[in-house]
Amino acid sequence: MVTGRALHFVFKIPDRKITCRFYRDILGMKVLRHEEFAEGCEAACNGPYGNRWSKTMIGYGTEDTHFVIELTYNYGIKEYKMGNDFGGITIRSREALQRARSGGWPVQEENGKFVLQAPGGYKYYVIDEPQPLDKDPVEKLTLSSSNLEKTTAYWKDILDLKVFDQTENSVLLGYSEDQAKIEFKDIGTEIDHAAAYGRIAFSVPHAEQPEIQKRIKDSKHKILTDLITLDTPGKASVRVIILADPDGHEICFVDDEAFRQLSVPDYPSEAILDRYIKKEG
Repeated sequence: MVTGRALHFVFKIPDRKITCRFYRDILGMKVLRHEEFAEGCEAACNGPYGNRWSKTMIGYGTEDTHFVIELTYNYGIKEYKMGNDFGGITIRSREALQRARSGGWPVQEENGKFVLQAPGGYKYYVIDEPQPLDKDPVEKLTLSSSNLEKTTAYWKDILDLKVFDQTENSVLLGYSEDQAKIEFKDIGTEIDHAAAYGRIAFSVPHAEQPEIQKRIKDSKHKILTDLITLDTPGKASVRVIILADPDGHEICFVDDEAFRQLSVPDYPSEAILDRYIKKEG
Protein backbone atom coordinates (compact mmCIF):
# COMPACT_ATOMS: atom_id res chain seq x y z
CA MET A 1 0.00 0.00 0.00
CA VAL A 2 1.27 3.48 -0.92
CA THR A 3 1.16 5.97 1.97
CA GLY A 4 1.75 9.22 0.15
CA ARG A 5 1.77 12.85 1.23
CA ALA A 6 0.83 15.60 -1.25
CA LEU A 7 3.74 18.07 -1.49
CA HIS A 8 3.58 20.59 -4.31
CA PHE A 9 2.90 21.40 -7.94
CA VAL A 10 5.63 22.68 -10.24
CA PHE A 11 5.11 25.68 -12.52
CA LYS A 12 7.63 26.86 -15.08
CA ILE A 13 7.57 30.66 -14.93
CA PRO A 14 8.75 33.12 -17.59
CA ASP A 15 9.12 36.22 -15.36
CA ARG A 16 10.35 35.89 -11.79
CA LYS A 17 9.75 39.48 -10.74
CA ILE A 18 6.05 39.80 -11.58
CA THR A 19 5.36 36.15 -10.66
CA CYS A 20 6.83 36.55 -7.18
CA ARG A 21 4.83 39.75 -6.72
CA PHE A 22 1.64 37.82 -7.50
CA TYR A 23 2.36 34.98 -5.07
CA ARG A 24 3.62 37.20 -2.26
CA ASP A 25 1.59 40.40 -2.55
CA ILE A 26 -1.68 39.07 -4.00
CA LEU A 27 -2.06 35.46 -2.85
CA GLY A 28 -0.19 36.22 0.37
CA MET A 29 2.17 33.24 0.26
CA LYS A 30 5.63 33.24 1.83
CA VAL A 31 8.92 32.16 0.29
CA LEU A 32 9.98 29.01 2.14
CA ARG A 33 13.28 28.34 0.35
CA HIS A 34 15.08 29.35 -2.82
CA GLU A 35 17.76 27.38 -4.67
CA GLU A 36 19.94 28.21 -7.68
CA PHE A 37 21.36 25.55 -10.02
CA ALA A 38 24.15 25.89 -12.58
CA GLU A 39 22.77 23.27 -14.98
CA GLY A 40 19.63 21.28 -15.75
CA CYS A 41 18.23 18.59 -13.45
CA GLU A 42 18.88 14.88 -14.13
CA ALA A 43 15.18 14.19 -13.54
CA ALA A 44 14.11 17.11 -15.78
CA CYS A 45 12.79 19.01 -12.73
CA ASN A 46 13.08 22.24 -14.73
CA GLY A 47 11.78 20.72 -17.97
CA PRO A 48 13.84 19.71 -21.00
CA TYR A 49 16.42 22.45 -20.46
CA GLY A 50 20.10 22.03 -19.72
CA ASN A 51 20.69 25.61 -18.72
CA ARG A 52 21.02 27.49 -15.44
CA TRP A 53 17.79 27.55 -13.44
CA SER A 54 16.30 28.20 -10.04
CA LYS A 55 13.43 26.95 -7.94
CA THR A 56 11.46 28.82 -5.33
CA MET A 57 9.19 27.00 -2.89
CA ILE A 58 6.35 29.26 -1.82
CA GLY A 59 3.19 28.62 0.18
CA TYR A 60 0.92 29.38 3.11
CA GLY A 61 2.88 27.22 5.54
CA THR A 62 5.79 24.83 5.80
CA GLU A 63 6.19 21.94 3.39
CA ASP A 64 5.58 19.28 6.04
CA THR A 65 2.03 20.54 6.66
CA HIS A 66 0.97 22.46 3.53
CA PHE A 67 0.63 21.91 -0.21
CA VAL A 68 2.96 24.50 -1.73
CA ILE A 69 4.02 25.77 -5.15
CA GLU A 70 7.38 25.24 -6.80
CA LEU A 71 8.26 28.09 -9.14
CA THR A 72 10.85 26.92 -11.65
CA TYR A 73 12.69 29.62 -13.55
CA ASN A 74 14.90 28.79 -16.54
CA TYR A 75 17.28 31.64 -17.28
CA GLY A 76 16.76 32.98 -20.78
CA ILE A 77 13.37 31.30 -21.40
CA LYS A 78 10.80 34.08 -21.61
CA GLU A 79 7.65 32.21 -22.66
CA TYR A 80 6.02 28.81 -22.24
CA LYS A 81 3.11 27.84 -24.45
CA MET A 82 0.19 26.50 -22.41
CA GLY A 83 -1.75 23.39 -23.30
CA ASN A 84 -5.09 22.14 -22.01
CA ASP A 85 -3.64 19.96 -19.24
CA PHE A 86 -3.88 22.35 -16.28
CA GLY A 87 -7.25 23.38 -14.89
CA GLY A 88 -6.39 25.47 -11.86
CA ILE A 89 -5.70 25.50 -8.14
CA THR A 90 -8.51 26.21 -5.68
CA ILE A 91 -7.74 28.19 -2.52
CA ARG A 92 -9.91 29.54 0.29
CA SER A 93 -8.89 33.18 0.83
CA ARG A 94 -11.14 36.23 0.90
CA GLU A 95 -8.00 38.13 1.83
CA ALA A 96 -6.38 37.31 -1.54
CA LEU A 97 -9.40 38.76 -3.35
CA GLN A 98 -9.21 41.91 -1.24
CA ARG A 99 -5.49 42.32 -1.95
CA ALA A 100 -6.07 41.78 -5.67
CA ARG A 101 -8.79 44.44 -5.83
CA SER A 102 -6.87 46.98 -3.80
CA GLY A 103 -3.64 46.22 -5.68
CA GLY A 104 -5.15 46.52 -9.16
CA TRP A 105 -4.83 42.83 -10.03
CA PRO A 106 -7.72 41.65 -12.25
CA VAL A 107 -10.38 39.57 -10.52
CA GLN A 108 -12.40 37.57 -13.05
CA GLU A 109 -15.52 35.47 -12.65
CA GLU A 110 -15.93 32.07 -14.27
CA ASN A 111 -19.02 29.90 -13.74
CA GLY A 112 -19.78 31.72 -10.52
CA LYS A 113 -16.22 31.44 -9.18
CA PHE A 114 -13.65 34.17 -8.62
CA VAL A 115 -10.47 33.68 -10.64
CA LEU A 116 -7.02 35.20 -10.21
CA GLN A 117 -4.64 34.50 -13.06
CA ALA A 118 -0.96 34.17 -12.29
CA PRO A 119 1.66 35.36 -14.78
CA GLY A 120 2.03 32.67 -17.43
CA GLY A 121 -1.72 32.05 -17.52
CA TYR A 122 -2.11 29.71 -14.54
CA LYS A 123 -5.51 30.07 -12.86
CA TYR A 124 -6.34 30.21 -9.17
CA TYR A 125 -9.97 29.70 -8.19
CA VAL A 126 -10.60 31.61 -4.99
CA ILE A 127 -13.36 30.76 -2.53
CA ASP A 128 -14.65 34.01 -1.01
CA GLU A 129 -14.36 32.93 2.62
CA PRO A 130 -11.83 33.90 5.32
CA GLN A 131 -8.51 32.17 4.94
CA PRO A 132 -8.39 29.34 7.50
CA LEU A 133 -5.77 29.52 10.21
CA ASP A 134 -6.07 25.91 11.37
CA LYS A 135 -5.61 24.20 8.00
CA ASP A 136 -4.09 24.65 4.56
CA PRO A 137 -5.95 27.23 2.41
CA VAL A 138 -5.03 25.20 -0.70
CA GLU A 139 -7.95 22.84 -1.31
CA LYS A 140 -7.27 21.13 -4.62
CA LEU A 141 -5.32 20.99 -7.86
CA THR A 142 -7.40 20.43 -11.01
CA LEU A 143 -5.95 18.66 -14.05
CA SER A 144 -7.53 17.48 -17.30
CA SER A 145 -8.34 13.91 -18.29
CA SER A 146 -9.12 12.49 -21.72
CA ASN A 147 -10.62 9.32 -20.25
CA LEU A 148 -11.85 9.50 -16.66
CA GLU A 149 -12.14 5.73 -16.31
CA LYS A 150 -8.48 5.17 -17.19
CA THR A 151 -7.38 8.11 -15.05
CA THR A 152 -9.29 6.88 -12.01
CA ALA A 153 -8.00 3.32 -12.41
CA TYR A 154 -4.39 4.53 -12.55
CA TRP A 155 -4.51 6.90 -9.59
CA LYS A 156 -6.78 4.75 -7.41
CA ASP A 157 -5.75 1.19 -8.21
CA ILE A 158 -2.03 1.63 -8.89
CA LEU A 159 -1.04 4.68 -6.83
CA ASP A 160 -3.55 3.98 -4.02
CA LEU A 161 -5.19 7.40 -3.80
CA LYS A 162 -8.66 7.37 -2.28
CA VAL A 163 -11.73 8.66 -4.14
CA PHE A 164 -13.35 11.46 -2.13
CA ASP A 165 -15.96 12.50 -4.68
CA GLN A 166 -16.95 11.41 -8.17
CA THR A 167 -19.36 12.62 -10.83
CA GLU A 168 -19.88 11.65 -14.45
CA ASN A 169 -17.19 14.10 -15.58
CA SER A 170 -14.85 14.48 -12.62
CA VAL A 171 -13.13 12.64 -9.78
CA LEU A 172 -11.54 14.00 -6.60
CA LEU A 173 -8.66 11.97 -5.17
CA GLY A 174 -6.19 12.20 -2.33
CA TYR A 175 -4.16 10.22 0.18
CA SER A 176 -5.98 11.57 3.24
CA GLU A 177 -8.75 13.94 4.26
CA ASP A 178 -6.37 16.53 5.72
CA GLN A 179 -4.30 16.96 2.53
CA ALA A 180 -4.89 18.98 -0.62
CA LYS A 181 -6.71 16.86 -3.19
CA ILE A 182 -6.16 16.32 -6.91
CA GLU A 183 -9.21 16.64 -9.16
CA PHE A 184 -9.43 15.35 -12.71
CA LYS A 185 -12.01 16.70 -15.13
CA ASP A 186 -12.81 14.87 -18.35
CA ILE A 187 -12.46 17.37 -21.19
CA GLY A 188 -13.41 14.90 -23.92
CA THR A 189 -10.31 15.39 -26.02
CA GLU A 190 -6.62 14.49 -26.13
CA ILE A 191 -4.43 16.19 -23.52
CA ASP A 192 -1.88 18.65 -24.87
CA HIS A 193 0.87 19.49 -22.38
CA ALA A 194 2.62 21.97 -24.70
CA ALA A 195 5.70 23.57 -23.06
CA ALA A 196 4.19 24.88 -19.84
CA TYR A 197 3.36 21.45 -18.40
CA GLY A 198 3.78 21.02 -14.67
CA ARG A 199 4.47 18.17 -12.29
CA ILE A 200 2.79 17.07 -9.07
CA ALA A 201 4.95 15.77 -6.24
CA PHE A 202 4.22 13.39 -3.38
CA SER A 203 6.46 11.98 -0.69
CA VAL A 204 6.42 8.34 0.41
CA PRO A 205 8.58 6.38 2.83
CA HIS A 206 11.90 5.40 1.28
CA ALA A 207 10.96 1.72 1.51
CA GLU A 208 7.87 2.20 -0.69
CA GLN A 209 9.64 3.63 -3.72
CA PRO A 210 10.79 0.26 -5.15
CA GLU A 211 7.24 -1.06 -4.80
CA ILE A 212 5.88 1.90 -6.77
CA GLN A 213 8.47 1.27 -9.47
CA LYS A 214 7.49 -2.41 -9.60
CA ARG A 215 3.77 -1.62 -9.84
CA ILE A 216 4.31 0.76 -12.75
CA LYS A 217 6.50 -1.72 -14.62
CA ASP A 218 4.13 -4.63 -13.98
CA SER A 219 1.16 -2.60 -15.24
CA LYS A 220 3.19 -1.44 -18.26
CA HIS A 221 2.73 2.24 -17.51
CA LYS A 222 5.38 4.86 -18.09
CA ILE A 223 8.40 5.63 -15.93
CA LEU A 224 10.08 8.84 -17.06
CA THR A 225 13.00 8.58 -14.63
CA ASP A 226 13.89 5.41 -12.73
CA LEU A 227 14.84 5.74 -9.08
CA ILE A 228 17.61 8.30 -8.93
CA THR A 229 19.34 10.36 -6.23
CA LEU A 230 19.22 14.12 -6.73
CA ASP A 231 21.61 16.45 -4.95
CA THR A 232 20.85 19.98 -3.80
CA PRO A 233 24.06 21.95 -3.05
CA GLY A 234 24.52 22.28 0.70
CA LYS A 235 21.34 20.37 1.50
CA ALA A 236 20.00 16.82 1.74
CA SER A 237 20.03 14.49 -1.25
CA VAL A 238 16.69 12.89 -2.12
CA ARG A 239 15.67 9.78 -4.03
CA VAL A 240 12.97 10.31 -6.63
CA ILE A 241 11.10 8.35 -9.25
CA ILE A 242 9.24 10.22 -12.00
CA LEU A 243 6.13 8.72 -13.60
CA ALA A 244 3.59 9.69 -16.24
CA ASP A 245 -0.10 8.81 -15.95
CA PRO A 246 -2.18 7.66 -18.97
CA ASP A 247 -2.54 11.28 -20.14
CA GLY A 248 1.13 12.12 -19.62
CA HIS A 249 0.73 14.10 -16.39
CA GLU A 250 4.10 13.96 -14.63
CA ILE A 251 4.24 12.62 -11.07
CA CYS A 252 7.23 12.71 -8.74
CA PHE A 253 7.51 10.41 -5.72
CA VAL A 254 10.30 11.56 -3.39
CA ASP A 255 11.46 9.74 -0.27
CA ASP A 256 9.82 11.36 2.73
CA GLU A 257 12.74 10.93 5.12
CA ALA A 258 15.22 12.95 3.05
CA PHE A 259 12.59 15.40 1.80
CA ARG A 260 11.77 16.45 5.35
CA GLN A 261 15.43 17.38 5.78
CA LEU A 262 15.63 19.14 2.41
CA SER A 263 12.42 21.12 2.93
CA VAL A 264 13.20 22.70 6.30
CA PRO A 265 12.24 26.38 5.79
CA ASP A 266 15.12 28.66 4.88
CA TYR A 267 13.44 32.04 5.22
CA PRO A 268 16.65 34.10 4.71
CA SER A 269 16.79 32.67 1.17
CA GLU A 270 13.99 35.08 0.23
CA ALA A 271 16.59 37.86 0.30
CA ILE A 272 18.76 35.80 -2.07
CA LEU A 273 15.81 35.47 -4.46
CA ASP A 274 15.23 39.23 -4.36
CA ARG A 275 18.89 39.88 -5.05
CA TYR A 276 18.78 37.67 -8.18
CA ILE A 277 15.55 39.36 -9.34
CA LYS A 278 17.11 42.79 -8.88
CA LYS A 279 20.24 41.72 -10.74
CA GLU A 280 18.15 40.81 -13.80
CA GLY A 281 16.47 44.22 -13.75
